[in-house]
Amino acid sequence: MTDQEYGDGTRAVRAGLPEPVKYEPTLPGPVFAAHFHLPGEPTGPYTYGRDENPTWTHLERAIGELEAPGEEGVETLVFASGMAAISAVLFSQLKAGDAVVLPTDGYQALPLLHEQLRAYGVEVRTAPTGDDAQLSVLDGARLLWIETPSNPGLDVCDVRRLVREAHAAGALVAVDNTLATPLGQRPLALGADFSVASDTKGMTGHGDVLLGHVSCRDPRRAAEVRRWRKIVGAIPGPMEAWLAHRSLATLQLRIDRQCSTALALARTLAERADVTGLRYPGLPDDPSHVVAARQMRRFGPVVSFELADRERAERFLEGLRLVDDATSFGGVRSTAERRGRWGGDAVAEGFIRFSVGAEDPEDLIADVLRALDEAGNTD
Repeated sequence: MTDQEYGDGTRAVRAGLPEPVKYEPTLPGPVFAAHFHLPGEPTGPYTYGRDENPTWTHLERAIGELEAPGEEGVETLVFASGMAAISAVLFSQLKAGDAVVLPTDGYQALPLLHEQLRAYGVEVRTAPTGDDAQLSVLDGARLLWIETPSNPGLDVCDVRRLVREAHAAGALVAVDNTLATPLGQRPLALGADFSVASDTKGMTGHGDVLLGHVSCRDPRRAAEVRRWRKIVGAIPGPMEAWLAHRSLATLQLRIDRQCSTALALARTLAERADVTGLRYPGLPDDPSHVVAARQMRRFGPVVSFELADRERAERFLEGLRLVDDATSFGGVRSTAERRGRWGGDAVAEGFIRFSVGAEDPEDLIADVLRALDEAGNTD
């Protein structure tokens, strides 16, 4: 699909499908192969299962069409997880003596990368996402890593501005687009060099696949990421890749339902005296809304807020009937958790990250209100 006039739903349903062949399935089944027939010189696309797989090819084309509709030359590489994709960009682009700028309020596993990068002789600088604060430590850096909206605090930075300043300073820019998905935000269109995501979350949306991807325009950068994938072998299984491609067909349906319900839930929570620190970029009075509205097409399924203390937050979570207490987001089944239980995020003990699913909004909001009422009643 190269016609940029197609809508998001049409593109999600058709993305990455091969040309139709009589009596063949629309989406071919997963190809389970460690090796391929290879007589003579190895000039074809499929030689060994760690390098390429036809099932990956279909999925990579599909994600590329969503990341950059109508564009030629955008390469996408899929990985065994979001962390594998993140690591591939960082470790393929950085060497000893380089400096990288990372967010202080990003994904919880980033500090593990700090340790490894420093062990390899890379200088790690950090600053918050909000107010474009990463610009303050950009000078001389090789790579700027952006996560917007940030997880779990939902701060937003001005991607165009950060890209402009970073490129002027000679730095590459990678954007973790996990929370937004390409239907919510397209980092490559905003000027980023890399768009990276954990497709475990909203892209696949069913909580049953671990997957990640990297998309970029520059063929040299893509080759460097590809080489890293080959070296470390962080490849997805063909079944996971096939399930992910199948799941993309409902991406627009899922995301639109989740985002509209997330906004309705945020508006409802804004009226509660027992809820503080409410964040959702789609709320007009959210601190991130003005910037988010300039660069996002949908505001995502995640709402964050605080309850009075740890005990009240845990009573709230225990009282929910339609929401799973789980540590992921973007799925069709709503999830929520007290993020402080992990110890890696700078959040209050009563901080809740709530990922809105595809349930009927009236049912979900009623469940949340009932659980909040019960959590506040300790008699």
